[in-house]
Amino acid sequence: MRFNFTTAGESHGKALVTIVEGMPSGVRIQKPSIDHELWRRQQGYGRGGRMKIETDTVDILSGVRHGKSLGSPITLIIENDDFVHWQEIMSSEADVKLPKNARVVKRPRPGHADLAGGQKFATRDLRDILERASARETAARVAAGAVAKQLLSEFGVEIRSHVIKLGHVQAVPLSREWDDIAKIPLDSPLSCVDEVAQEEMIRLIDEAREAGDTLGGIFEVVIRGLPVGLGSHTSWEDKLDGRIARAMMSIHAIKAVEIGSGVANAGKLGSEVHDEIAFDGENFRRVSNNAGGLEGGITNGEELRVRGYMKPISTLKKPLRSVDIDTKEEEAAAFERSDVTAVPAAGVIGEAMMAVVLANSMREKFGGDSLDEMRRNYDSYLEAIKAY
Repeated sequence: MRFNFTTAGESHGKALVTIVEGMPSGVRIQKPSIDHELWRRQQGYGRGGRMKIETDTVDILSGVRHGKSLGSPITLIIENDDFVHWQEIMSSEADVKLPKNARVVKRPRPGHADLAGGQKFATRDLRDILERASARETAARVAAGAVAKQLLSEFGVEIRSHVIKLGHVQAVPLSREWDDIAKIPLDSPLSCVDEVAQEEMIRLIDEAREAGDTLGGIFEVVIRGLPVGLGSHTSWEDKLDGRIARAMMSIHAIKAVEIGSGVANAGKLGSEVHDEIAFDGENFRRVSNNAGGLEGGITNGEELRVRGYMKPISTLKKPLRSVDIDTKEEEAAAFERSDVTAVPAAGVIGEAMMAVVLANSMREKFGGDSLDEMRRNYDSYLEAIKAY
């Protein structure tokens, strides 16, 4: 049994669609919780004008009846409020009359999918590429992740994220306790535990905005409540750290992934890195958590900690040099409405992708057509682990 999802839709099209498969029957699906996750994705200091246009909420079209999952595919739709201004430009009709400003894109943006996508798909209007390559698609992912979170919550799994670096400004120390992360208020401008660093980050964003530039950074996703034994050491494609890296790297503008303190660990001695094992009279535990909750591709019962490294957004208000794909003449790159930074939002998206990966691992491990059957399998497994 697998848990997965697919998305469809363009940035300025009618809507985004998400289809989630693999949810057992009997799971309580709460629309307000999905809408809350969509709202979280739109927050953060440094976001652009699109966030003022869209009020993302979800309609549940299938797979849920009277507030509970049926075990069949769950279809979610998020309407694009901005579509009213793009109806002719994004029309699916063959003979639609285009407005005078058809917003054709001929000047690819450095760092974006525009040029490589245009060459690959043989299109002379790069809007055909950028509409799907846009990070607007991540709203559909967050909806899928919100559904996955509702399954995980049935087993006591909790997921949080926080920003640990933006531009050259970083929180000190980088690693923070769960309780500190959980206390970050909903209206926090950058979801950073370190308030002093956060103020410096805000000043840096203001400077970048004034200069027409953009900023990247690092976010961390922390998960607690996972059982020992998700993932496997037996095959490369079953190693959970590999699946996590793939999911996180699939997020727009994420160029590196770190599990635990993996980056710093590369420069240390083994005696400084490996988490010693103890027994507290009831359970095995690790004295430290440098491995970030994973050993050999398998969860070890400690908090799972994953960091995403986000490059600066590739759409700059003060555009970089580019070339017109028709004239081949040097010109400034195209400018589409954009953010100065979106690292806090990337953390929310990271939570969603982690939730999907972990929900899939739980479904693979414990199966069950209904939530009750899955829970029986889960409880039986925990008893076996306790008796080990």
